Amino acid sequence: MSSPRLEEVFKTNGVPTHTFVQPSEYDQLKVSLRTRGRGVVLEGPSGIGKTTAVERLLDELALGKSVTKLSARKVEDLEYIQNLPRLGKVGTVIIDDFHKLDDVAKEAIANYLKVLADDESIDVKLIVVGINRAGERLIRLASDLVNRIDVIRFESNPDSKVAELVSKGEAALNIKLNVADEIVSASQGSFYIGQLLAQAACVAATITEHCDDRVTTQISFEAVRAAVWDRLSARFDEACKIFCRGPRMRTDGRAPYLHLLKWLAGGREWTLSITDAVKRNPELSGSVGQIAEKGFLARFIAERQEIRDILHYDQSARQLTVEDPQFVFYLRNISWNKFAKELGFAGVTFDSKYDFALSFAGPDRAIAEGLYNRLVDEEVEVFYDKNEQHRILATDVEEYLRPIYQSEAAFVVCVLGPEYPKRVWTKVESDAFKERFKDGEVIPIWLDSAPPSAFDRSRAVGGIEFFTKESPEQQIERIVETLRKKLAEHRGQLHFSL
Repeated sequence: MSSPRLEEVFKTNGVPTHTFVQPSEYDQLKVSLRTRGRGVVLEGPSGIGKTTAVERLLDELALGKSVTKLSARKVEDLEYIQNLPRLGKVGTVIIDDFHKLDDVAKEAIANYLKVLADDESIDVKLIVVGINRAGERLIRLASDLVNRIDVIRFESNPDSKVAELVSKGEAALNIKLNVADEIVSASQGSFYIGQLLAQAACVAATITEHCDDRVTTQISFEAVRAAVWDRLSARFDEACKIFCRGPRMRTDGRAPYLHLLKWLAGGREWTLSITDAVKRNPELSGSVGQIAEKGFLARFIAERQEIRDILHYDQSARQLTVEDPQFVFYLRNISWNKFAKELGFAGVTFDSKYDFALSFAGPDRAIAEGLYNRLVDEEVEVFYDKNEQHRILATDVEEYLRPIYQSEAAFVVCVLGPEYPKRVWTKVESDAFKERFKDGEVIPIWLDSAPPSAFDRSRAVGGIEFFTKESPEQQIERIVETLRKKLAEHRGQLHFSL
């Protein structure tokens, strides 16, 4: 038997073999599939393992070869689905993407499921697969179905299950991924995203097949994440921007479509209840509530195929659901403040991962550490490299630092001493944040030991003087008070803009 290749181990298409992991619902599904005549409804987010689990179990139960697989996305399958109740002994049938059917087709399937259950049919087994609340919709169409079908809800998988997937892949390839924990965390319960990131990590480590000698990778997860995101951006960026602008782009408006997507990205689930989201964000109840209540959102999605490919909207339940697990990963890694500006929503801002990121050369570490300690006392989130060494170790440092200084901190505080222009990493950091000067998001601290030409661009904006012969403690106290006021002002604007 030949050694497995990367694409056969960490699979982004088809049913996994080497890395198959039983989801928590596996045994419940097995019993349902064995129960004669009883319809089975699988609901839950895309990429969570529903279809994979069904196909593995059908093979295990020796039913895999006699299965008809249909999808409501395929035009050529729709007629077959609509005629199912009249086709007789069709064996086992899987209807995927059930939520895409119109209500007439859904009702016909609901009634057919009732007949099959009452007859305890041995000739037909119907398996319906859809996103959240697929079972609820069936029961709403035929209320007496409630005791005649099994509705199995696939939740996000626990991290231990995703870790098992990664571990199986490592064993198959004879490798140890140094970023395995980061892959598990970033997957947020999705087997698919776990496969995607693990494959990308192997590519970054130039591993494309089973290794004769065990290999431990030394790669940066931030670099892997950036590479995957950049690749997905080419696919999703335009559709995402179309949705966020809405049918009528208003740069001075409240950006309700943008906020919907931001809320969707921030949740563990891949479905957003607009009703619940508006309750949590009452300041946007008017703008977001209006596009839902007046049918603007439903009509907009219905008119745009590129949006329907990635998002599903249930108008009756007021739920927005992601169709593609890759789009989930793309959303969760967007720099939202930068994205809002690119779209033209100048007045819209979102909370940042850090309040301040400190940039400085090694000889000025004492000043930076003093600022860090006092800012932390003020319960402020600060990026300070000394506290991130365990994360930076054995990573591509440039890829790790870039997003932090580019967009993940609300402000960059740069301590500009005489060595600042000469150091490699300060060059990396300043290249990342240089475009933020024009937005007032870079705060220079000029040491009097550095000539004015040390960082010429900084002299075009407001900054703070630091005198090397005066008490550093008193000056740090004064600077922190200024930064605290700046942050309070920013947070006030943030609250107002939302």
